[in-house]
Amino acid sequence: MFERFTKDARAVVKGAVEQAEAVGAASVAPEHLLLALIEGEGSRGSFALAALGLAERRDSVRAALEEARRRAGLTQAETDALAGLGIDVSEIVARVEEVHGVGAMSGERRARWSGHRPFEKGSKEVLEKSLRIALAHRDRHIGDEHLLLALTSRPGVPAEVLADHGVTYESVTRVLYGDGEAKAG
Repeated sequence: MFERFTKDARAVVKGAVEQAEAVGAASVAPEHLLLALIEGEGSRGSFALAALGLAERRDSVRAALEEARRRAGLTQAETDALAGLGIDVSEIVARVEEVHGVGAMSGERRARWSGHRPFEKGSKEVLEKSLRIALAHRDRHIGDEHLLLALTSRPGVPAEVLADHGVTYESVTRVLYGDGEAKAG
């Protein structure tokens, strides 16, 4: 499958590994793919993100991902559902961090090596979904735009954060493949 990845898609995958290494994560999560994707420039994915106004809100995306990480990876929807059951996730996070330190609920095991970082199941699903999306659009390659579409199409923190910033599967598709509007070239 990787032979079909464009230079930009490969850069995102490599960047995701670097993002994971930078925080000492034992594996590459979908959030690392998103962080690498928003750093890209000059690609179809970065064009779509810029067209949707995300380029100037990168810090907000990073902050939202960090907040979700502190909540043990729970989406805001999951946090709200728990609140409906009388469980205050913010209070739990505060108590745990008071005793064990900031980020204690992130679930990340610190990697002690600087070698290969495996991809989590969710990251593998994003990569597989990007292939299916490329095929559905009759594209012969897998570009970073397909990775972006895959991130927006599967449930989880990256899709929720992107949607909160106005980036959905439908909006990205509209920018990339258009309805007679400007398209990424």
